[in-house]
Amino acid sequence: MKKNIIFLDLLFYVAVPLLVWKFGRGPMGDYYAMLASSVPGILYSLYRFFEVKKVNFFGLFILLNLVIGTLIDVLAGSALQMLWNNTFYLFFLGGVFLLSIAIKKPIGLLFALDIFELQGMDREELKGTFYQKRALFIFNLITTAYAFRDIVLAAVKIWLIKDYGVDAFDKGIILRQVFSWAITLLTAVGFFFITRIMNENQKEILEK
Repeated sequence: MKKNIIFLDLLFYVAVPLLVWKFGRGPMGDYYAMLASSVPGILYSLYRFFEVKKVNFFGLFILLNLVIGTLIDVLAGSALQMLWNNTFYLFFLGGVFLLSIAIKKPIGLLFALDIFELQGMDREELKGTFYQKRALFIFNLITTAYAFRDIVLAAVKIWLIKDYGVDAFDKGIILRQVFSWAITLLTAVGFFFITRIMNENQKEILEK
């Protein structure tokens, strides 16, 4: 799965939803076509959640995000309201990321703890490294990038909704994936520097 992650993301988050939206609007109507187009992404995300085979912060965050997002969609009642609800939710998520930085628990750091722990590393030792000044600064930058992604995407979606109405839906799907890939790239760069810090710390320990 890891080797095909980009292809699978494209398939389940972009291609299939766009196809369902394009060919489902006529027979189902805009609202139900939107709901149906979200199903492939939800099922794929659930698969990735269970693929981890361990309940951790990262997995719970994905699952909770799915549950809230699905409720927002189902309770919207109309296609246009669904677009607005998702836009407001993006602002909320951006605020959550920024709040995590303010309380010195950046979500990017919590994600990293889970990822490195799954590779067999000791969680408590990781905390000792990640909460050092340099590493914490990088995690704050990563988490700020997450917040920036959601807030900017929400702002762009407001403009799209005002200009295109319900037809902004497919444009939002593409933009969301582009933004996600950009943040993934930035996160990978951040993790590269985190790994360097970890190696430096290990080297210092060995020299002592």
